[in-house]
Amino acid sequence: MEFAFVSGSPALDLVGTVESRRGTTVDLLAAPANLEQWILECDELPDQVTADAATFTSALQLREALYQLALERMCNRRFTPTSLAIANNAAAGPSLMVKLSDTGLRLSGDLRAVLTHIARNGIAVLADRHACLKECGRSDCTRLYLDRSRGARRTWCGMEVCGNRVKAAAYRARRQAAEQGLNPS
Repeated sequence: MEFAFVSGSPALDLVGTVESRRGTTVDLLAAPANLEQWILECDELPDQVTADAATFTSALQLREALYQLALERMCNRRFTPTSLAIANNAAAGPSLMVKLSDTGLRLSGDLRAVLTHIARNGIAVLADRHACLKECGRSDCTRLYLDRSRGARRTWCGMEVCGNRVKAAAYRARRQAAEQGLNPS
């Protein structure tokens, strides 16, 4: 399983672990081990964290609450009290431990501390009225991301997957249209 970290925020990358929320939903966090792997691969989180059933459920609840809050922010709607309570309660938990060494910064903590960190990151993103929060422009991708591009012109969550797919589809459509124009039926 391959995770994408293209959203510009650990909170939005957690939300992006559901590949699509339209049609067939693909949840990349089907088990606690998937969450542990996602945390391991995320540069802004500790290297070793274990997830039990209860904290795994809490992570999924936080993910869905952050998604709901982000949609509400993007649509300029009031936040849903339930989602707001989940995010705020998670943000009130223990902090990650930060250590500096000659090799750089090292984070440590349990899954509760990781969820606190993610919740605080999500709250900071959602509270920033200057943050340009968008949904990917590819029709079957629902990943949310921070558009920090010049002029806020970014269209896709990431060029490697979504951008390339959209561009390849457009190329095929142009090519097919040109071929049909040359070979009238």
